[in-house]
Amino acid sequence: MTDLDLMLRFMLQVLVVLGACKVIGYLGVRFLGQAQVTMEMVAGVMLGPSLFGMLAPDFQNSLFPLKNEAGTGKHPSMMILYIVAQIGLVLYMFLVGTEFDLNLIKGKSKSALSISGAGILFPFLFGVMAYYGLMANRTGIFGENISDVSRALYLGAAMCITAFPMLARIIYEAGFTGTRLGTLAIGAGATDDAAAWTILAIVLAQSKGDPKIAIFAIGGGILFVSLMLTLGRNALTKFLAGRSLDQNLFTFIVLLVFAGAWFTDAIGVYAVFGAFTLGAAMPKGDLAKALQAKIEPLTVGLFLPFFFVYSGLNTKLSSIQGAEMWTIALIVLIAAIAGKLGGCYLAARLSGEGHTNALGVGILMNSRGLMELIILNIGLQSGVITTQLFSIMVLMAVVTTLMAAPLFKWIKPKLILE
Repeated sequence: MTDLDLMLRFMLQVLVVLGACKVIGYLGVRFLGQAQVTMEMVAGVMLGPSLFGMLAPDFQNSLFPLKNEAGTGKHPSMMILYIVAQIGLVLYMFLVGTEFDLNLIKGKSKSALSISGAGILFPFLFGVMAYYGLMANRTGIFGENISDVSRALYLGAAMCITAFPMLARIIYEAGFTGTRLGTLAIGAGATDDAAAWTILAIVLAQSKGDPKIAIFAIGGGILFVSLMLTLGRNALTKFLAGRSLDQNLFTFIVLLVFAGAWFTDAIGVYAVFGAFTLGAAMPKGDLAKALQAKIEPLTVGLFLPFFFVYSGLNTKLSSIQGAEMWTIALIVLIAAIAGKLGGCYLAARLSGEGHTNALGVGILMNSRGLMELIILNIGLQSGVITTQLFSIMVLMAVVTTLMAAPLFKWIKPKLILE
């Protein structure tokens, strides 16, 4: 295959991916009350073997070939899609970080921690119980040579993840950005995901028999976040004070973002957390708004949809076969909702939030979308899980994410904002 062939295929992929995401997104926003980014996740699954591959298998395989011509590895075009997807994730998470105001959450740090703790504990326990009660004796769900402890830990981590990029997007589109309620939900979601990534680091260390993976990930991650949100934040505030966003400064900031993403990826925490931390460390104000205005259209409109499609290509709902497997999928879904929405609602109520606000936080925390897809892709690529469990968990992620926007809009008029 020549470079020209790869370029032609990629251009056609761009047309199909962006066109499908725009059409499906419009229909979801217009008729289902969904967020655009949520429908792009659905579009990604639809462009994979679960729908497009079932209706037109030859065309779908020609457009998105998973294997190379020899059938011994990934097709080069898939590597291009993967790289474009990662660029989108890094830039999008930086945008989310720039909207995350640490000052707003200081007055509610105890509430955020209790909600986050419940959002981790209950779904994690439900995930572990689901493994030992339903999956421990089944083959074809987890990779070979993965211990029961690692399998249970991974499933628990995947259950307690929160899609704080999507959570932030729903809050933004609802007009709640900057409110204490919105920041409380984002703060709790970010803490949840940090804990989930810590568990994932331990699972990967156990699966590879190398404890250094967990040590580097946890220790390096804590050090990076601590330094960036203290010394790094102060340095950025002084350096950027009074500056306007010209081309040179824009390039410098982008370099910092990808440097942070590279570091956290290198230590095993994943690139998105480095990008988010850089965004959170950025001083708020006109410069942050200028950055958002410059980065957001290209990131959301071009790069990010490729991550959803890349994940969708690995999702095969046809692999969930038989009454037993669909029962497992249903139980996983119920446990995920009960653990996350129910647990966070209870913690918010105990922290002094009113019924409606507590329910709003629980609904937002129950959304798993983007971050769930990331942790599932890592598990699949690392050989911890198989396509079958990957598809079950993607189905759970899609349903819980689809629930978030309409439920939140339903209770929005009753929310008490500060």
